Amino acid sequence: MSSVSGPIAHLDMDAFYASVELLRYPELRGQPVVIGGGSASAPVEQADGSFCYRRLRDYAGRGVVTTSTYEARALGVFSAMGLMKAAKLAPDAILLPTDFNAYRHYSRLFKAAVAAIAPQIEDRGIDEIYIDLQAFGTEADDVARRIKQAVREATGLSCSIGLAPNKLLAKICSDLDKPDGLTILTEADIPTRIWPLPVRKINGIGPKAAQKLATLNIHTIAELAACDAGVLQANFGRSYSAWLVRVAQGRDERQVVTHSEPKSVSRETTFERDLHAKQDRAELSALFTQLCERVAGDLQRKKVVGRTVGIKLRYADFSTVTRDLTLPEATADAAVIRQAAGECLRRVKLEQRLRLLGVRIGTLTPSDGMPASSAQQGSLFDLHA
Repeated sequence: MSSVSGPIAHLDMDAFYASVELLRYPELRGQPVVIGGGSASAPVEQADGSFCYRRLRDYAGRGVVTTSTYEARALGVFSAMGLMKAAKLAPDAILLPTDFNAYRHYSRLFKAAVAAIAPQIEDRGIDEIYIDLQAFGTEADDVARRIKQAVREATGLSCSIGLAPNKLLAKICSDLDKPDGLTILTEADIPTRIWPLPVRKINGIGPKAAQKLATLNIHTIAELAACDAGVLQANFGRSYSAWLVRVAQGRDERQVVTHSEPKSVSRETTFERDLHAKQDRAELSALFTQLCERVAGDLQRKKVVGRTVGIKLRYADFSTVTRDLTLPEATADAAVIRQAAGECLRRVKLEQRLRLLGVRIGTLTPSDGMPASSAQQGSLFDLHA
């Protein structure tokens, strides 16, 4: 049923940014904590060494949630949500600023700990990796447990691991028993463990596709697996429908890619609801800044710089536009990237609602360790007011 190349693990750090902050402020454990404020939301140390924290109810601005603790998520606060909206859901939650330097530091620590045990790693971002465990054969389960312990010893943080026949299933499994989970799946387990799950559990089925599947009375992966291929093709086109048929059966031929020279670095986000450049300009502008910060962080982690900055916009009708700009000098600086991305944005009409926003940088070359600055929060979407 699945394409089996050997045991593959997907490791996902648990509420990574928030967990790093809890190392710094352990007294906040068990409380709803939201990460996403600026420097003004930094805790103030008191004379006795304790800290005075800002509450989300006191926030006023245009920022968005970067991440939140599981206690805050239980109150409905999730990443990419506007902080003002989050404040209505969880007014007593603690608000902390983002610290990407700290997150990158702990990212390097956990990846080094994993590599010391199982070096065949595919880096998928600051807080997740795939690990090829074929060489360990029947000992892969024990190796996964050793990896979890090694990550905790190296960082003080927990992670969740999905161990499965391929990358598709491993990714699904790593999310099933969070936090601090270890989910082991065999091919025989697919009907009982995977098929009952909602279709959104498959990486690559977004909110719009899930909504369209629901109109076909397809809500679970089992229902997708049982659906006639012709019906899917009629509704989703040849390429995407063929992919849906494969993944519903747990099939995935992708290998763990341990090394590749990046051609470009990009970050994008699909919104929970379609946003408008005028009515939601504050939220869009904050998200735009956050994407530029993350692209810059990825460049620095990969030790590369880029010259061609681009944006990607997908409208509510699924049409997509892109714009590019080539800089005179290569950069990994978030402020420079945001300024260039803003220039690209000026060349786009923003009359329709948006469902996706992305920032990309290409024409990459090795970096010389140049320093980077943070992107300044601006109002680029005000250009279209």
